[in-house]
Amino acid sequence: MYKLIAQIKKLSKWQTLVKLSIVVLAIGSLAIVVIWPFSKSAKPKIKWSPNMAFAIPTITDDGWEKEDLAKAGFNSPNFYKFLEELINEETNIHSLIVERNGKLVAELYQKGTDKKVNSLFSQEIDFSPTVLHDTRSVGKSIISLLVGIAKQQGKINNLQTPVIDFYPEYKDLAVAKLKLITLEHLLTMSSGFEWNEGGEGANDEHRLMWKWSPYYYVLNRPIQFPPGQQFNYNSGGTALLADVVTKTTSISWEEYANKFLFEPLKIKELEWVKDFHGRPMAYTGLRMRPRDMAKIGRLVLNHGQWQGKQIVSQDWIKQSLKPRLRTGFDDIEYGYQWWVGTLEWKGKNLQWGAAFGNGSQRLFVVPDLDITIVITAGAYDDIKVARRVNKFFKDIISTVEDSQITNQ
Repeated sequence: MYKLIAQIKKLSKWQTLVKLSIVVLAIGSLAIVVIWPFSKSAKPKIKWSPNMAFAIPTITDDGWEKEDLAKAGFNSPNFYKFLEELINEETNIHSLIVERNGKLVAELYQKGTDKKVNSLFSQEIDFSPTVLHDTRSVGKSIISLLVGIAKQQGKINNLQTPVIDFYPEYKDLAVAKLKLITLEHLLTMSSGFEWNEGGEGANDEHRLMWKWSPYYYVLNRPIQFPPGQQFNYNSGGTALLADVVTKTTSISWEEYANKFLFEPLKIKELEWVKDFHGRPMAYTGLRMRPRDMAKIGRLVLNHGQWQGKQIVSQDWIKQSLKPRLRTGFDDIEYGYQWWVGTLEWKGKNLQWGAAFGNGSQRLFVVPDLDITIVITAGAYDDIKVARRVNKFFKDIISTVEDSQITNQ
């Protein structure tokens, strides 16, 4: 490239224009070659009819049973009408799982473009029950569960412990103002650190992927707000929480997750995408099957129990879904690494909790109706689709005709 620039400088004005035109055409041709394989052809529209087998759950060896949608208490025609509308739009939805009372009642997969969090290019993938999907920040809610399990086991004693106490090696950071930031502040995204993520300007989450000392980088950020007072989305806080699990349990947080969370739920296939130094990313790297994401939802709805065994304490589930801070995003609040909101159902306001991930990855739970809804998509950094998916969730809940609660 440097030689090319030097040669261009030696040319006359017209020669330079000609040469530059050739370079631009070459770059344009390369872009076409790169983009063309991933361009989308027009997707045929789906029109549901009562005789059509549509979004019917499949039986595999992962332990899920299935139930008829209508028998599970849904208005089937209205349900399919809302689903038909969503998938016929340009939303790049890849999957939908609806689970109620411990059984799958709807399951749908579509072919679509997708990419891993650390990949530059998208590719078309034919999604199915066995294909892993990026969950992005859904992993943050998983880390919250790990903190809860560690607390239940006595590994983590007090959420009011200053975070810096877990890092005696960072002697230069042991200052009074940093002592004010606790584990609970990390859980609620209210540490007060100056952190930009998802907005305009340099993205601190992207920087985190490149840092040789990511925990030092987070703890060394300027303090912008008093801890505990203002929500500010911060993946660095989740990275610290995962590392605290490692420090307090003496095994890596991913090993801990496998042993005490995923294995009891018989979740066998998953991946934590690694950063640019080969370290698994707790804050954005989790890849799972949508059916296994639904198991996490069922665990939460069962107050931390799975098949009669207490995996995480009932109190931790309650505290995690307790609204603590307003996020500034569509009247949604935040708990312990879980998003929390309300919706109207038959004249009542019902609370929901959710794990959200960029691209419209969603894991919703509605305790009062005993329902889990999982959605995966490839709409990364698309706030319009994110809001459309959140509306679809409420549309689906509106088709529920009775409470049918069995777990309370």
